[in-house]
Amino acid sequence: MTWQFFKQIPMSEKKKKEVPEDSKLDDIVESSRRDFLKKVGIVGAASVTGAAAIYAGYRHEKEKPSGEMVKVLTEDNRLVEIPKEQVKDYKPDLKALQTRGRVGLKGKKWVMVLDLSKCRNARKCVAACQGAHHLRPYEYHINTLVMQESHNTPAYYMPKTCQHCDNPPCVSVCPVDATFKRQDGIVLIDNERCIGCRFCMAACPYSARMFHWQKPKGEEADKGQEYNIELNVPQKKGTISKCLFSADRLREGMLPYCVSACPNGVFYFGDENENAVTNGTTKETVILSELLEKNGAYRLMPELGTKPRVYYLPPKNRIFEFKQWTPPEYIETT
Repeated sequence: MTWQFFKQIPMSEKKKKEVPEDSKLDDIVESSRRDFLKKVGIVGAASVTGAAAIYAGYRHEKEKPSGEMVKVLTEDNRLVEIPKEQVKDYKPDLKALQTRGRVGLKGKKWVMVLDLSKCRNARKCVAACQGAHHLRPYEYHINTLVMQESHNTPAYYMPKTCQHCDNPPCVSVCPVDATFKRQDGIVLIDNERCIGCRFCMAACPYSARMFHWQKPKGEEADKGQEYNIELNVPQKKGTISKCLFSADRLREGMLPYCVSACPNGVFYFGDENENAVTNGTTKETVILSELLEKNGAYRLMPELGTKPRVYYLPPKNRIFEFKQWTPPEYIETT
């Protein structure tokens, strides 16, 4: 009887001996996968780098100045030339403009004074206003009335604008907050909100407002223009319009259109808080309180409690005769 002895092999060693072939195969596969990804990565990186270089070259060629220059006007009124490629359309923030227009100029309290002894109905103020606000010759923000106290007194002209009342009835009756009073004393209209109900026209005791019954003048030319609440342009059919004390010019530190255009020294304009007003013709600045007191200034219909911000100096010591004005015939051309 022959005995055969077999060495007992632990199970862990058996597993080690059983796995080698598969393990080598896995290592080969893993190594191949890494090599493949590495190669693909290199190729991909090269492709991305190449594409980026091509795009950069395209952008460079596209943005390279062509040499053509264009003239532009800067904000400080300088005429400069820049490459045509640098010209970009500018669209102002309408919401910001509207908000700014409603707040007004901080610390200001605008006031107007008219010397009736100097008005000869030259109508330069009317023309300047109509031109700025794109109005027809028969559409008025400011008009000149013929006034006569009695048959025994001479007639005189009185320019009449919106009175920009501190207690404005027009603001109280507007149902949509389209007409409003600013902190600097100006009453404006927001035609983006106006529904054309004309309640404000009925409430105004000075008949200072007009209604756009037809398409505004220059509607086609103004098409696409951003609405400026301080200039009230573009105008809109079916909405209200009126004197704005040239709020857009005040923001630029300039006198109102009508004040600057008058050739006879009728208009004074300034800040009540500074107690000073400037004559639009002579550019002389005087003390407001003294001007009003020494010349017997008055306001229209103060008994109504509207508290107008427009003062009138009586037509005394006139050096010219009153001449009746006949309006010219107007023919629509557009």
